[in-house]
Amino acid sequence: QHACSTLIFTGRRLIAELDEGGFLTVFSSLLPACGPLGFRVVSLGAFRSPRYHYATYTFEIWIRAMSTESSSSSSVALRHDISQLRTAYSRTTFTEDQLVSSTDPFRQFHAWFQEALTCKEVAEANAVCVSTVGEDGRPSSRMVLMKGYSKEEGFKFYTNLKSRKAREVAANPAVCLLFYWAPLHRQVRIEGTAEQMSDEASARYFSTRPRESQLSAVVSPQSERISSREELEETHRELSRVYSDSSVDIPKPEHWGGFRVWPHSVEFWQGQSTRLHDRIVFERERDNEGSGNWTIHRLAP
Repeated sequence: QHACSTLIFTGRRLIAELDEGGFLTVFSSLLPACGPLGFRVVSLGAFRSPRYHYATYTFEIWIRAMSTESSSSSSVALRHDISQLRTAYSRTTFTEDQLVSSTDPFRQFHAWFQEALTCKEVAEANAVCVSTVGEDGRPSSRMVLMKGYSKEEGFKFYTNLKSRKAREVAANPAVCLLFYWAPLHRQVRIEGTAEQMSDEASARYFSTRPRESQLSAVVSPQSERISSREELEETHRELSRVYSDSSVDIPKPEHWGGFRVWPHSVEFWQGQSTRLHDRIVFERERDNEGSGNWTIHRLAP
C-alpha cells in the first residue's frame, strides 16, 4: 500500500558513521519530503572485514510515501539481508586416520576439547546447548556449562530441578548436547539419555561454586514468571545479608542438582569452505544389557 522508490548506492564509509546515524542524516536531508526513510545492508562484507575503515559495502535505500498513518507510527527501519553471509574455513579435512581412538568417543572428545580450551578465541569451551523435548512434543534448547565428562560419569551439567529443562528430562530423558567452537570450525553433537545425579554428588559440586553463584541458585525460581527484576534483586540482597558471614556455608537447595548424559551417538563435525564438511559419528551397538561397543561411520554433509 506504499509507493516506493529504490536507490542503490555503493561506496566507502566508516562503520562509525553507521553507528552514529550520520549516513542516514545525509540522505534524509536530500529527501526531505519523502517521508520515513529506511535502509538495509545488502552486503555485510564490512562487518566481516578485520579492517573496517577499508571495507566496501552496499546500501539499499527505500522511501515510503507519507501518510497520516505511516508518519505517526513508523520509525527508521533497519533490515539486514543475510543471504550472502558466509565464512571461509581454514581447517584441513578431518579423516578417519586422524581419530585419536576409533573405539572410544570420549578420547576423541577430550582431544578436541583440549584444543578448544587452549584456543584464545574460544571464550567458553565448556558452553553446550542442551536440547530437550516436552510432553507436548515441543523441543526447547538453552546454553549451559558442562562441568565434567568421562566414560565413567558421562557428560555432566547442573541446573534448577524445577526448571523447564529438568521437568522435560523427567518426562523424556532423551536429550541432545551440542558444542560449537566457531574459531575452530568444529561441532560435537551428542545424543543420549540423561539421568539425575545423586543429591550427595550435587552437594559436593555446589560447595565448590562461587558464593554469588550459590546465592543465585537459592534465589532464582528458574523458568517461573516473576513480576520484575527488582523483586529478584531484593530477594538476593536479603539472602546476602543472611549469609554475610563468609565462614558460614550456603547449603545446596533441594531444588538444585546435576544431570549426567550417557551418550549413544557422538558426531564430530569439521567445517570446510567447500561445504563438503567432515562428519564422523560414533554409535554404540546395543546389547541385552543396554551397552555395547562403539562403531564409527561417516555421514554426508
